[in-house]
Amino acid sequence: MKRLLILFAFFAAWGAKSQNYSPVKGKLMTEWGEKVTPENVWREYPRPQLKRTDWQNLNGLWEYAILPKDDKQPKNFGGNILVPFAVESSLSGVGRSVLPDEKLWYQKKFTVPAGWNGKNVVLHFESVDWETTVWVNGKLVGTHKGGSTAFSFDITKYLKKGEQELVVSVWDPTDTDSQARGKQVLDPKGIWYTAVTGIWKTVWIEPVGKTAIKSVQPVADIDLRKVALHTAFFGLKGNEKLEVKVSKDGKTILTKEFGANNEIVLDIPSPELWSPESPALYQLDLSLYGSGKLLDKVGSYFAMRKIAKVKDEQGFERIQLNNETIFQYGTLDQGWWPDGLLTPPSAEAMLYDMEVLREMGFNMLRKHIKVEPSLYYYYADSLGLLLWQDMVSGFETAKRSVQHVSWDAPNDWARPKESADQFEFEMKETIDQLKFFPSIITWVIFNEGWGQYESKRVVEWSMNYDPTRIIDGVSGWTDRKVGHLNDAHQYPGPGMEPAELNPGRAIVLGEFGGLGLPVENHLWNPNMRNWGYRTYSSTPELIKEYTKLMHNLYPLRYKGLAAAVYTQTTDVEGEVNGLMTYDRKVIKIDPELLRILHAPLYSTETTLVKNVVKDSHVTGQTIHYTKTDPGKDWFSKAAIGSFSSVSGPLNVGKGESVWSAQSFDLTNLPNGISLKILAFGKVKVYLNGKLVLDKRIIGKRHYEDFNVSEFSEYLKKGKNLIAVEALDFENAAPFDFGVYVY
Repeated sequence: MKRLLILFAFFAAWGAKSQNYSPVKGKLMTEWGEKVTPENVWREYPRPQLKRTDWQNLNGLWEYAILPKDDKQPKNFGGNILVPFAVESSLSGVGRSVLPDEKLWYQKKFTVPAGWNGKNVVLHFESVDWETTVWVNGKLVGTHKGGSTAFSFDITKYLKKGEQELVVSVWDPTDTDSQARGKQVLDPKGIWYTAVTGIWKTVWIEPVGKTAIKSVQPVADIDLRKVALHTAFFGLKGNEKLEVKVSKDGKTILTKEFGANNEIVLDIPSPELWSPESPALYQLDLSLYGSGKLLDKVGSYFAMRKIAKVKDEQGFERIQLNNETIFQYGTLDQGWWPDGLLTPPSAEAMLYDMEVLREMGFNMLRKHIKVEPSLYYYYADSLGLLLWQDMVSGFETAKRSVQHVSWDAPNDWARPKESADQFEFEMKETIDQLKFFPSIITWVIFNEGWGQYESKRVVEWSMNYDPTRIIDGVSGWTDRKVGHLNDAHQYPGPGMEPAELNPGRAIVLGEFGGLGLPVENHLWNPNMRNWGYRTYSSTPELIKEYTKLMHNLYPLRYKGLAAAVYTQTTDVEGEVNGLMTYDRKVIKIDPELLRILHAPLYSTETTLVKNVVKDSHVTGQTIHYTKTDPGKDWFSKAAIGSFSSVSGPLNVGKGESVWSAQSFDLTNLPNGISLKILAFGKVKVYLNGKLVLDKRIIGKRHYEDFNVSEFSEYLKKGKNLIAVEALDFENAAPFDFGVYVY
């Protein structure tokens, strides 16, 4: 009977606690969000790169209040919020915006385990957006500015016997200031999403000895078969020893002891190299000893892998993994969720996205202007998913015309020093906290001119600070010829910048695609404009257009393209251009089909490409044209000699049409043929009198590439004729075209 009473009391208390929480109703939910409770929310150990056995999770129900920005700490808190979900999210249980003239307050009561006596107690916040102030038992502990990176405080001297009181205040200017905020805005629409305020990753405490391991950073050298461990410590006295144990798949490979201050370099015999096909991870156990006593013990891991940029036999810059050229193809991954916003509803949900992408045949993703929980990067390491990690961008929406640098702007934004210093502080924190993870192979510094300033200095600093990775200095729009990559964005594309104009840099397509499909009952807001860069009404249409994109992407590898990023993994709020719906309940294209379509991209075959009709992308070439309708069947008997001629590209006015033709000679019949076209209207292309392309093309800056190899049978030895008509230009724009065979 006593046991039954105890169980009844437990379940009654659990039920009462749970009744204080429920998600905000009427919002789109994932299957994982539907299972979230205060008792199960984000229970995983949050720091896989440096694991200790003792720790305490502080996630769960906290009390909160929202007050005017300048008000003092409240005496009473107004309700419950589920940490670590931002206050605006459904899963927080609040679902309320916090404006820049307001401040968000939290309160949490907790106790410190008795077994932690004699050790320092460290309070960890994995991320809080944006300016955070922390008190413990009424005493100010510290502050932190930055919305995406982790920070911690030693709270030992603020603790008392019994129950502890933790109070946190958060102020977030969102898009009224220029701090790093990614895609958050107070008025979300289009590519801009709901603002996020407050704690949005795990909060936890751990006991740390007076002398302890602070960090470990493995740096692998696969050519020498070695790994260096860069370690840092708390409170060294000078005579400590560090025991290092390396194991793989449960088998010990080596155990060595070093002076804690000594350089640590380990020989790894016959190393298993990390790659998407074989993501081999080595386990690392570090034990710190002093005066014969164990002072600290942590678990970690590392991978043997190498990223480099090299010139191939055709002179193209290629990216290599482990000394072998690899083409990278992945998605633009926003990492947003309908129920948790920036916070995934669970670790399982977070892992699901990555597993689906691997099933779809992607070997990479670009983590777009968001820093995920550390566990995310461990999953990428374990799955063999290559990551491009964006820095989180920021600029004030009200002054976007100044701070959002136009694609043709001659100069960067003259960023105020205070704003620049804060960006660089957060950029350095991001690199320092994430450089541990081997899956991250590229840092993306600026995106599409958002807050872009002093590109040369900032990008070169990044290259010097982390020489072990590829630096994508400027992704899209405002190329400043810095960094390791020339990264263009083109929708729908695909297309690429000419390798000839970019000596020393690899050519990548940092964003393209964006094919949209709204799926009924899986929309963030059915009443808003749900859009893609091209939007379709059925799955067969979407599959057809995606297949065309892949077909056009294949030959670009031969012309020097090193990587491509498709927009995007999932729908996000008003964007419906994801391969999955926002709630992850519908996969729009079968993963097996996608895997088949993607497989040719990873071929290591190289083919010499010949430009048989010069375009003007590199240098102006002669375009033979007329703006007067040349009549029926002109494309099979084009009188090029009667056309006007101009050094391209040709300027065409709004509403005008243009007809152009060019002949070329072939001594041998090629395997494939592709076109490169710049136009802004309805385009038809004829090869030796046969129609090979009928497409609406919209582009003032970027050439689009079209693979028409299925029509190679129309080619012949000797003289060939290519004819292009571009009708009813929708805007004044340049016109140009080129032909390539391979």
